Amino acid sequence: MRLTTLFATLFAAFFTALPAMAQTQTALVAGGCFWCVESDFRRVEGVTDVRVGFAGGSQPNPAYEDVARGRTDHLEVTQITFDTGEISYRQVLDLFLRSIDPFDAGGQFCDRGMQYSTAIFATPEQQPIAQAAIAAAEAELDKSIVTPVRDMATFYEAEDYHQNYANSEERTLTRFGWITRKDAYKNYREACGRDAQVRRIWGSDAPFVGG
Repeated sequence: MRLTTLFATLFAAFFTALPAMAQTQTALVAGGCFWCVESDFRRVEGVTDVRVGFAGGSQPNPAYEDVARGRTDHLEVTQITFDTGEISYRQVLDLFLRSIDPFDAGGQFCDRGMQYSTAIFATPEQQPIAQAAIAAAEAELDKSIVTPVRDMATFYEAEDYHQNYANSEERTLTRFGWITRKDAYKNYREACGRDAQVRRIWGSDAPFVGG
């Protein structure tokens, strides 16, 4: 066997034996408090990264305090990166829609205002999938939902202390006292009634609250 032929054979065999490379995509969604959406999706198999931030508005590089106080036209959003070999974009959206109150146009749970409203930001390729996910959710609930599909927007990452807030051991002063961010988040989520309302809407199809 000629050397070049041998090399080509070995080269082909080597790459045939390699596992398929992971293909990642991102989903950009707004579901009220971005700590909650981030915390939910960090538990999903196939999700490789979750970041929180802002999107949908006209101001570049907005600050959390400005968004939270309604001084911008941005929404709190969550950017979800996932391995398409393990979970599809449609599956991500199905989980997302069943983790929110899709009937509330004025915010989510105890967080009120446009900045806490829901949305799916989608590329042209993602938009038909997003519309199909919404149609399926409406059919399941037998009621129109208000969560819109919006054009993909620039994602502005929130300040470092907001990232993975639900698992942070850093301490902060809250209305619950001087406690870890992890405990502050847990107390906030319970006091806000998020899980109870999601459970009332979705019942056993609520993926993150035990049905």
